[in-house]
Amino acid sequence: MTQEASFVTVVMPTFNEQPFVAAALESLLHGNSGVPMEIIVLDGGSTDRTRAIVRAYAASDARVRLMANEERYQSAGVNRGVAAADPRSTIVARADCHAAYPDGFLAACLQPFSDPRVASVVVPMITEGRTCFQRAVAASQNSRLGNGGAADRTVGASRFVEHGHHAAFRRSVFEDLGGYDETFSHNEDAELDLRIRADGGLIWLAADAAIRYFPRATPGALARQYFRYGQGRAKTLLKHRISPNLRQTIPLVVAATNLGALLLAPFIGPLPLVIPVGYVCICFGRGMYRAAINRDPCLAAEGVSHVIMHHSWAMGFVSQVVRTLTSRRPNVAT
Repeated sequence: MTQEASFVTVVMPTFNEQPFVAAALESLLHGNSGVPMEIIVLDGGSTDRTRAIVRAYAASDARVRLMANEERYQSAGVNRGVAAADPRSTIVARADCHAAYPDGFLAACLQPFSDPRVASVVVPMITEGRTCFQRAVAASQNSRLGNGGAADRTVGASRFVEHGHHAAFRRSVFEDLGGYDETFSHNEDAELDLRIRADGGLIWLAADAAIRYFPRATPGALARQYFRYGQGRAKTLLKHRISPNLRQTIPLVVAATNLGALLLAPFIGPLPLVIPVGYVCICFGRGMYRAAINRDPCLAAEGVSHVIMHHSWAMGFVSQVVRTLTSRRPNVAT
């Protein structure tokens, strides 16, 4: 059987995704003709109409199934979906509701598995905003200042990479490695990629299967998301005892330097404030420039997005390091 004819199980974790779930399902169901598939939606207890929308799709299309994800986290949801997948599935695709998938997405993800060395396929994720603030966040996340040059945030050439936005994986490899670590609420994909590569598997970035991602719509939601991203990254590095790379170190240095300058200023004068003021000017200056050249005033808030993303990520990272180190301290008898 060719990869193009393989039966695919698409696993889609959800939680309060009423604004996005229908569009995500539509793009997967109608944009992948010729690929036999099923879509298992793992809902983590949505309180909006997410489950009702999915049930309506399931009632009209036998390819859609709705299951409960009691643990709520995406890591647990994907694991439950893989365990419940059709026995015919040798390839499992992971889909997120905050995304739209191009026509032929599954076929493009299947093709690299013709190379037996490929264990996982990742795809570029191009952020696209609908609301004013989302457009600013999208501009930030699509820029090097916002994404640090991450391979899966730009559309380039298809190639082997160390990590990316998970799109599909060999079911046998996923199961043999124990699936996602369910203690992770975020960064479970990067943690699994480390184990895949340690096991000898390769990860392929399929540039022709780029997806459109819709970012968080409010500053608070964006801050919480990046705080958890930082926590997840720290947890991954601590679990595998590896150091952060340059892209991950920069926001830590930026946040620490800005905080240090603010704390020092009351004692030694305003000179240290040049650092955080300069940083803010760079971030906000880029936003104003982008707003001017694109004639979109919403992009002026790109600077706000940069500040939120950098500092929330750093705070999450540090909080996880502190939590982990303090939990390992031996009890001292009194």
